[in-house]
Amino acid sequence: MREVGAPRDGGQSPRGMGTRGQSWVMLLTYALAALEFTCLFMQFSIMPYLSRRLGLDSVAFGYQQTIFGVLQLLGGPVFGRFADQHGARAAFTLSFLAACALYLLLAAACSPALPGVALLFASRLPSAFMHMLPAAQMVITDLSPPAERPAALGRLGLCFGVGVIFGSLLGGTLSSACGIQCPVIMALVANLLGAALSFTCIPASTKGASAHAQASLPGKPKASVFDLKAITQLLLQPGVLPVFLVKVICSLPSGLFMVMFSIISMDFFQLEASQAGYLMSFFGILQMVIQGLVIGRLSSHFSEDALLRASVLVFSVVGLAMALMANVFHFCLLMPGLVFSLCALNVVTDSMLTKAVSASDTGTMLGLCASVQPLTRTLGPTLGGLLYRHFGVPVFGHVQFVVNFVVFLVLWRQPTPPKMDKAR
Repeated sequence: MREVGAPRDGGQSPRGMGTRGQSWVMLLTYALAALEFTCLFMQFSIMPYLSRRLGLDSVAFGYQQTIFGVLQLLGGPVFGRFADQHGARAAFTLSFLAACALYLLLAAACSPALPGVALLFASRLPSAFMHMLPAAQMVITDLSPPAERPAALGRLGLCFGVGVIFGSLLGGTLSSACGIQCPVIMALVANLLGAALSFTCIPASTKGASAHAQASLPGKPKASVFDLKAITQLLLQPGVLPVFLVKVICSLPSGLFMVMFSIISMDFFQLEASQAGYLMSFFGILQMVIQGLVIGRLSSHFSEDALLRASVLVFSVVGLAMALMANVFHFCLLMPGLVFSLCALNVVTDSMLTKAVSASDTGTMLGLCASVQPLTRTLGPTLGGLLYRHFGVPVFGHVQFVVNFVVFLVLWRQPTPPKMDKAR
């Protein structure tokens, strides 16, 4: 096993960074990710109220969600390819500047003197380039040894949990105390700070010497960032497509439930807005603990294939329990299993997929992985709404149980593949 902190590129650390420099960059990456997630959930917490103040109904609000999901879906792979070609510094800076544009348009939409509805929809456009998570995952992937990659990627769950808890809390508190424009302006200032820190403190590239040599081979044409053929060919490399399909198929049923959760919490659980907020905070705390602490320890004792099978199996059991739950107390009991499955599936598949491609393509691969959630957000409002209207809440549990149990049987019958690590 490679020694902790040892260079991954044949003895040459990325861009000449030593172990201490790599640790500092990884720590800064976690801090910037937590900052961006906090601002993002501040935005999520005020969007329904801003839409209502501008006179939009639930259908128009759904259109906003769909536009946001489609743009993130299309922008994820392109952003990942941009990160591979132009480096970590450019990727972080672009993500923060895109977020600044979004919050600036949102702040303008809050002004009564401006066309608020048009600005509100226009604020969705920069989201195509807001991809802090794949940018952070690329840096963590580049700077962590393969054996420790699941634990390093799992710590990003702490950043996400911080964003869920503090972002939701700050968004609601600031909008109530200082007006709905206050959290938007605060998010704008925070992202300007993030852009400045990224441009000055994040290295131009975190990839090792071999990755740069491979990306700039003599006679090799410079591929475009928008080269969709190169992006799709990545999925056809050995060992990539099966894992990617497992990631998409297994996460879709739970994603449909989470998209409809705000409606389910009101209609089925009969929760007030504050009670639903407490439930989401509980979800965020669970994700912090499980993804930040539990997954890393499990990855040091069990193989990634074993953890993948375990996550799919637990998904099946949780789905069966969701089909039988009758109140919010039942949901709280099964939530740890749901969060474990989500965290384990995402961390393990991201780790396996980045090991299955070359180091020069990890950003593109992570961009493709980041498109899975926007895909659910795009399909979820329509598909989830139809399922909920015709069959009720139990249908989400039934679908999750059947889909994941079938996938578990397929994984169980397949032999354990040899460990892959092309990111040398």
